[in-house]
Amino acid sequence: MPTADDVLIYTRTAGYRHDSIPAGAAALAELARGLGRAVEVTGDPAAFAPARLGRCAAVVLLSTTGNVLTPEGRTAFEAYLRGGGALLAVHAAANAEPDWPFYGELLGTRFDGHPEVQPGRVLVDAPDHPATAALPERWSWTDEWYNFTSHPGASGARILARADESAYRGGTHGDDHPLVWCREIDRGRVFFTALGHASEAYLDPAFRAHLSGALAWLTGPLPPS
Repeated sequence: MPTADDVLIYTRTAGYRHDSIPAGAAALAELARGLGRAVEVTGDPAAFAPARLGRCAAVVLLSTTGNVLTPEGRTAFEAYLRGGGALLAVHAAANAEPDWPFYGELLGTRFDGHPEVQPGRVLVDAPDHPATAALPERWSWTDEWYNFTSHPGASGARILARADESAYRGGTHGDDHPLVWCREIDRGRVFFTALGHASEAYLDPAFRAHLSGALAWLTGPLPPS
């Protein structure tokens, strides 16, 4: 993992823009500072340069949609991640960089639509992970319940939480509907959460604990091999 201290929160969109981005950026900045990190919130793709990324303990893509990086930024970001960087991809970040194969490799899947916002239930599979340790095993939650083009577990991701499709309408994955997962790629780490559609989510203590735990996992030491 990187020894740098910064958390870069990136908010650029080139498609649908979630109204919750300002609330999400404020919450993530507060949580990162609570972990002792300096924070920059930006929508400027020039931030994805080797020197800037070299100061980052983690990069957050917060509901970024469409092609939000330049070709040079893609090259720098891939090198950063393969070299030991960390990515927290939140909600609509599943719909970012649709024509960049490496980004699809990072997530292990692509966004494939969602039903209307509605109450549902999250099933926690990994209570030992920092991002899910504070969540109840069966967590009632309201969100856009994302569907995906494939199962990220097939590409090596560890699934931390699933959607209970019996608790809402519009799921397409059946009993094994991934919502939250993590993985390592070369020397780097990647964490994705499909949750976080609404502004009020970022005021919820459980969801904030979820995000804080994700940041702690991304920026903490690697476990012993």
